[in-house]
Amino acid sequence: MNEFDYSIFWEETIKQLREENELSDQEYNMYFQSIHYIESTRDKIILSIPSRFIQSQLKQRYNAIIETRLFELSGIELTLDFEIENRKKDQEKTQSQETESPEIQEKAYEPHPQLREDYTFDNFVVGNNNSFAANASRAIAENPGSKYNPCLIYGGVGLGKTHLMQSIGNSIHKHKPDMKVVYIPAETFINDFIESINTKKQTHFKNKYRNADILLIDDIHDLQDKKGTQEELFHTFNALYDANKQMVFTCDRPPSELKNFADRLKNRFVRGLNVDLHPPNYETRYAILRKKLEDRNVAISEDILELISENINTNIRDLEAALTSIVAYAELVQKEITPEIAKQQLKQFFSSPIQTNITIDKIQKQVSEYFNVTLSDMKGKKRTKQITFPRQIAMFIIREITDYSTTEIGLEFGGRDHTTVMHSCQRIEDRIKTDSTIEPTVQELIRSIKET
Repeated sequence: MNEFDYSIFWEETIKQLREENELSDQEYNMYFQSIHYIESTRDKIILSIPSRFIQSQLKQRYNAIIETRLFELSGIELTLDFEIENRKKDQEKTQSQETESPEIQEKAYEPHPQLREDYTFDNFVVGNNNSFAANASRAIAENPGSKYNPCLIYGGVGLGKTHLMQSIGNSIHKHKPDMKVVYIPAETFINDFIESINTKKQTHFKNKYRNADILLIDDIHDLQDKKGTQEELFHTFNALYDANKQMVFTCDRPPSELKNFADRLKNRFVRGLNVDLHPPNYETRYAILRKKLEDRNVAISEDILELISENINTNIRDLEAALTSIVAYAELVQKEITPEIAKQQLKQFFSSPIQTNITIDKIQKQVSEYFNVTLSDMKGKKRTKQITFPRQIAMFIIREITDYSTTEIGLEFGGRDHTTVMHSCQRIEDRIKTDSTIEPTVQELIRSIKET
């Protein structure tokens, strides 16, 4: 094994990706700083990583671009392999638990009374808009009370916050039945607190929440202006945190934007893992609709699904509402639903008329003109920042407002691989979260493209 040493190619790859802004400082610190080169074989680089969570993020978000760059530098088709630190210890622990507790495995599963049975990881559709939150939630369910504690999931209405939170609860309840899972909306927490004061049962209230192994509180923004309840939650938080009990919260905004909210409580949220959810892109919207149809055992033609996916880009609830409406109409009228009928029935859901004249070439030309780069450079092999960013913006917009596949998009950008397109779109989505100037730029371009 020692005759193959590709460490120089690994180090140079990461160095170049950082210099070209393919990896931001935040991404590097979060995912790559804790990765260590171990050794190489003839066609493989073996890396040490700290967790399955990091492994899933690397495979999903960075594998393709890293392996492409490794090939460019070395001339060898190298793949990445990962060894999780302390994996052997974890496996031994799992085997010990399986040996010592057969009665737990054989115990019949009973649904948790506070959780919806249909809110599971299996039916949560993962896309670029929510993959970080979904992977983090799975990691928490696998190992509650560890380094992702507390966890705050935030985002707009109807994006899946409650689904993810309850998926954590359902998974732990099923696979770790000895753990006490408590799920509650923040409004109920407020009401329970007030009632405990009125009935002088504060001790009962404290025991109910502080004896939890897993505390899940939904919509904590409802605690704004509730100073007494915030004070109680602060002490509950400290008690659970000191006992290494897992806490997960959801909110409609990041903690820094909460108003009339105790700073020390906001700081408790910030000290943990904060993950956000964004509106789903076209491919994720389409996948969600397909999944909903499978769950309902209902058939709707592909062109109707494409129609809905193209025209509803707000949130998952709106998608489901539109799908429910068209399914109900089909069942009532007992006839085939054409795109024309669907447009008429769903017009209240559609924010703008459908356009069919938007091509890849049209988007490429307008984006290149906007950023003052040549069309040949945008389609070419140059990787300077001045070229890479407009190219990524163009790919992102094409995926957002057209139904071209990533393979088709790649072919129109100098024959690039579909995984390169996916990575470019992910880069823009990530930068939108951290750079407030990018979203307005994208929307300005989209408006311009649709108007011409």
